[in-house]
Amino acid sequence: MSSGDSGRLDPVRPPDVFRPRPRPRPRLPLGTRRARQVFARDTMVAFGGLSAVSQVVGPFVPYNASGAVVGLSVGACLGWGLLRSRPASRVRQVFRRPDMTVVVETGDVFDQPAHLVVGFCDTFDTLSAGGRVINGDSVQAQLLDRRYDGEAARLDAELDAALAAVRPVAREERADRPLGKLDRYPVGTVAVLGTRPRLVFGVAYSRIGNDYVASSGVEDLWRGLGGLWDALRVHAQLERVAMPLVGSGLARLGHLDRDSLLRLILMSFVARSREAAICRELHLVLRPEELDGVDMRELAAFLAALAANPSR
Repeated sequence: MSSGDSGRLDPVRPPDVFRPRPRPRPRLPLGTRRARQVFARDTMVAFGGLSAVSQVVGPFVPYNASGAVVGLSVGACLGWGLLRSRPASRVRQVFRRPDMTVVVETGDVFDQPAHLVVGFCDTFDTLSAGGRVINGDSVQAQLLDRRYDGEAARLDAELDAALAAVRPVAREERADRPLGKLDRYPVGTVAVLGTRPRLVFGVAYSRIGNDYVASSGVEDLWRGLGGLWDALRVHAQLERVAMPLVGSGLARLGHLDRDSLLRLILMSFVARSREAAICRELHLVLRPEELDGVDMRELAAFLAALAANPSR
């Protein structure tokens, strides 16, 4: 957080709390580690509560019914633990200052009736070259297939028009980069594509080397998010926006767990929204497999705290 008592976040430097952490352990087959912890904790709490009750009502229970009561109690405690550890797939938080709603949910971001955010590398490549330049499973690759019917020339023409006013920071030689585009744009550059009611905001938040390995740091993502919020404020007209969990794929931000990545995005959005409205409704859409490792209850508490304390 920047110095002084303004409570505002630096638009370039992210909070120290989101510095790299050790990689999380791989998911075990019997649910997530957090789910098992919640199950064990809440089951034991239920056992403790029933044990206290049994001390009071136990003397009044007939001996021949005590076995059934114990069985029902154990079942009730286990059921409570399972209910509490059941994973949530959606969190919704309403903010009053500013007036907006944030939703984190699982699904397909392309199915959302909203403006779409798509992450790009600094070269704004569009052709996957057999998966070497762009991973075929990425949102960027799906953009070409699902919004442009595989017509790369049409997408490239829109990108060229959107980036015409932006000066590249470097240009590669074709000998050094046989595949893909040569111009490199600043991290944080946003290309606004398509037409209403569903614009596409392509934000450069990572750099791709001439070995076609994408890399990004927390500062790069923070700068990219800042550029994205500015572009949304100008072009989205406060309408609904949907975005995937940018940074969770192949951009080498894997040193951040998904909880931290989500909180980084949300904190950036809320902080900039308090300077000026960006949109009335932001949907962060996770793929089902990305839900692993995200504690939606903790995330809900985090959003509630942000909503309750406008100075954060």
